[in-house]
Amino acid sequence: MNELNENQMVIDAAPVEASAVVAPRRCNLILHRGAVQAERFEVERVSTPPSTYSWSPIPHADLIGQVERVLEINKLTVVAQSHGLSHEGQRYFGLFQIQNGAVRDDYAWVLGLRNSHDKMFPAGLVAGASVFVCDNLSFSGEVSFTRKHTTYIGRDLPMLTERAIGRLMDKWHAQDERIDAYKGRGLNDVNAHDLIIRSTDVGALTPSRIPAVLADWRKPTHAEFEDRTLWSLFNSFTQVLKSASIFELPKRTEALHGLLDSYVGLNGSN
Repeated sequence: MNELNENQMVIDAAPVEASAVVAPRRCNLILHRGAVQAERFEVERVSTPPSTYSWSPIPHADLIGQVERVLEINKLTVVAQSHGLSHEGQRYFGLFQIQNGAVRDDYAWVLGLRNSHDKMFPAGLVAGASVFVCDNLSFSGEVSFTRKHTTYIGRDLPMLTERAIGRLMDKWHAQDERIDAYKGRGLNDVNAHDLIIRSTDVGALTPSRIPAVLADWRKPTHAEFEDRTLWSLFNSFTQVLKSASIFELPKRTEALHGLLDSYVGLNGSN
């Protein structure tokens, strides 16, 4: 396994082959700080602790394989993937870029998958998006396996995975609606500054990261986000959150979505 550098690591996905239909772009999936890059075979080599009377851990590779099978059944194609391990392989996080039906030219659906062998968190999936131009990641609403790592979870894994993927598909479609709303909402500096401060109240951002988000909003790292919209501010947040642990990122971006969704009225607020 290759150790991360101080900030992050990037796994480049191969370009999509041309076809009669315009092929979707593949993002360079970023496995943020807090894990080490792992090849698929390295994940498969991780040993699974023996089960106890009340706890039955799932092998990382078994979970990955089951998720891939359910995605295929639902006609969802994985076009790129990356894997990370931490705590000597006891914790796993994977990212899968999903080719959805309505191809977007600026972002892609991604699925985040995590598992642990040290009882720190249950096996779970999370719907997400990755922006092509900058590889910023955001996640929305984790779906954990309700049985957690209990007896007979191996038997129930196919049913649990099918149920979870179905819930994720709903979240992906809602995410498309959300991003369209962010793009259509203009934003001035006063409102942007207010949202940046409020982001610390909801746990999306730590106070120490405020200056970095402000700087990216005032002078965007990427020209694509020079428009003064909520989408541009959102990408200023996620640009800065690249320095967060991949295990921390889902909670932070979910909190960020809650704040910004309120601003555009997606959850009944203004």
